[in-house]
Amino acid sequence: MTRQRLALSFLVVSGALLMAGGVYAAPASLFDLPVLKLENLPAGGQSLSLSLQTLILMSALTILPSMLLVTTSFTRIIITLSILRQALGTQQTPPNQVLVGIALFLTLFIMTPTFKEANDAAFQPYSAGQIGIEEAGVRTATIMKGFMLKQTRQSDIAMIAELRGDAGYQSAADVPFVVAVPAFLISELRTAFTIGFLLFLPFLVIDIVVSSILMSLGMMMLSPMLVSLPFKLLMFVIVDGWALTLNSLVESFTRGL
Repeated sequence: MTRQRLALSFLVVSGALLMAGGVYAAPASLFDLPVLKLENLPAGGQSLSLSLQTLILMSALTILPSMLLVTTSFTRIIITLSILRQALGTQQTPPNQVLVGIALFLTLFIMTPTFKEANDAAFQPYSAGQIGIEEAGVRTATIMKGFMLKQTRQSDIAMIAELRGDAGYQSAADVPFVVAVPAFLISELRTAFTIGFLLFLPFLVIDIVVSSILMSLGMMMLSPMLVSLPFKLLMFVIVDGWALTLNSLVESFTRGL
């Protein structure tokens, strides 16, 4: 049941992104079809018909993978794990499927409080008929934006705002969703490469030491990578490297920037 709620909450996020793209700004003439029509509300105004809401939610399924990449902790985790594998020199071990699986479930672990908040504030009222899909999308987008801004550097927000032609924002609530997403991605890439650099250093030292020893012994035909690999794996296992790496990744989100 919890997984279903998380998945449905993610669908509401999809609706928020669609709204950010201007879907709800379309004129009423585009919804003249019986299935795609606007319904008049008793208190005034208009709302999308149930058929159109269902169509939007089903269409949102196609962009869920992209949303997972750009609005959650997935990007930082998968890049860090990929750099770690390259530092170990194990080629395709662990395989890509394993790394993606680790990153996916670690993302769900990190994002569970955010998804739960979106579920309580947006999806549950929408399911109960208390709010419309537009309001649910706005609430979910606001919650997701709050998570992203906690991990985003002010300089990145300022850069995206300048590219957009905005002078600046007084508070986090004033930052548009379309500005928060690219700024968040830039910050995530920088943070992931910073963590990857720190992970790479001890393995680089082992490679340099092994290469120097082999060269001093005149074994220039023997690949240093082949000799250093067992020592890197041994060191990584002794220090419980996987647990330390995953723990550091989780703490990097709980502490913020």
